[in-house]
Amino acid sequence: MLLSKFILQTPSEGAKKNWISQGFCADKSVVVADLHIGGTSHGPHAFLIDFRMTRNGTAELVPGISLADMGRKTFANDLDNAWIAFDRVRIPRSSLLDRFGGVDENGQYVAKIKGMPAMAQIGQRLFTGRVAVAQAAVIFGRQLFARTRAYADKKLCWAPKGFRPPLSALPQISGLFNEADEALTYLERYIALCEEQLIVALRADQLPSPKLVDAIAVAKIRATETVVQLGFRLKQVVGSYALMAETGFEALDGMQIAKFAEGESFVLMQKLARDRVRGAKPDIGSAEEQAVVADLSKSSPAEWVAKADFVYNLAELVMDRTMQEWIGNAPPRGLARPWARL
Repeated sequence: MLLSKFILQTPSEGAKKNWISQGFCADKSVVVADLHIGGTSHGPHAFLIDFRMTRNGTAELVPGISLADMGRKTFANDLDNAWIAFDRVRIPRSSLLDRFGGVDENGQYVAKIKGMPAMAQIGQRLFTGRVAVAQAAVIFGRQLFARTRAYADKKLCWAPKGFRPPLSALPQISGLFNEADEALTYLERYIALCEEQLIVALRADQLPSPKLVDAIAVAKIRATETVVQLGFRLKQVVGSYALMAETGFEALDGMQIAKFAEGESFVLMQKLARDRVRGAKPDIGSAEEQAVVADLSKSSPAEWVAKADFVYNLAELVMDRTMQEWIGNAPPRGLARPWARL
């Protein structure tokens, strides 16, 4: 039987697409859905679809598509975020983005790159996003600290005998400024190297190497988590200034967007730990890293969950080693280690 159509179906309430930006204005959409053929799942695949059509001069949702606003947020309410559901939306066979794997006219699935998981196919477009998110987080951190320092340099404090030191001279603040500058400088160098290597791969129309994929994940995790941590710490030491509008602190919730966009930090850390155990190269990393890998490699899925401390500690060790390999020196103290902070 020739295959001419796919049907997009949201099977349950929990399967709705949530937090979709531009859901209220987009005319087209790329939908990631589990591809089922003859009752067999082939994993997540991407489909380019018409989201709205024009009728009588008015853009309307394609029949079968429903959406609603996710609700008011603490930040970025100028960006629409919608939940979206599909009720037997029929789309043409040509909608499937099939560079890496697709379906022939007879309805047979064809993998165009052998051994490449479906999620890895989708993930190719996440790498540029992860680099961009990491860069955006560091830029935000730089601006927040620069603006706060300009204020703290001018804000005079009381001291005995008429001494009036600026707020920025207090040790808890000056120390944090120095720590943040060191951490952000390190991140800027590291992210730039990741971007440089990713550009080479993209221009050559090549898939990024596993080493580069891991390095980009590390950049995204460490940049966002570091800025979240440094921003919170800064908020605690500058007093009521942090409560004022237009200081930058009101936008700190925007780092939640960076934290969860293009791969949430702890999900990526699980991936780093999993890939390290699967690789099982005993001579890589410190003695501590090797010992954790040896222990986790013998663990069942249930034991893996019970050993969360080991799993996330392994991810931290992998991230430290990866950054040191790329930069040449160990990450500075100010870089966040998400699991150690909990």
